[in-house]
Amino acid sequence: MGAWAAQNKPRGPAAHGATPKTILVLGDSLSAEYGLPRGSGWVALLQKRLAAEKIPATVQNASISGETTSGGRSRLAALLAADKPGIVILELGANDALRGLPLAMTRDNLNQMTQAAQKAGAKVLLLGMQVPPNYGSDYANHFAATFGQVARANKAALVPFLLKGVADAPNAAQLFQSDRIHPIAAAHPTLLNNVWPELKKLLK
Repeated sequence: MGAWAAQNKPRGPAAHGATPKTILVLGDSLSAEYGLPRGSGWVALLQKRLAAEKIPATVQNASISGETTSGGRSRLAALLAADKPGIVILELGANDALRGLPLAMTRDNLNQMTQAAQKAGAKVLLLGMQVPPNYGSDYANHFAATFGQVARANKAALVPFLLKGVADAPNAAQLFQSDRIHPIAAAHPTLLNNVWPELKKLLK
């Protein structure tokens, strides 16, 4: 998914007198603010919402443009050791599809990452993706179903489609950058609103 920027790592102050919780976001360009002004992506907006709602949690954004599930799997152990997150948000898989990688491999990587995070004591939230119809309905259906299969198998939380309300909106073409892959800044509050209900349950 393009040459993605990984330097965005928002860190917010925890509320005084509370024990902070770390939320690790392991994703691709959709979470790494590719093509966006700094601070306008959904991960940065998440840190702002946590602060606004006085939830003592800090977001560590370990997302990298172009990342696949294999890349995320190879990096996860070090991230878990360094950040000791209470919650891990996995937003990976889209680049596997773009590269035509086997679905079984994508599913295995997501399973392994979910289980590794849980073994480290973290709750896991999977952010599902879908591919355009030109991939063929059979592949598209199986790809979309993969995230739910992993979530159910591991009793993890799930957002079925991160881009709901954006990719399937009547004015979808206006909500994406010129590459037609990455949402514009104005669409990222919708992405956060898709993530927030499930994440908030994990924060309780």
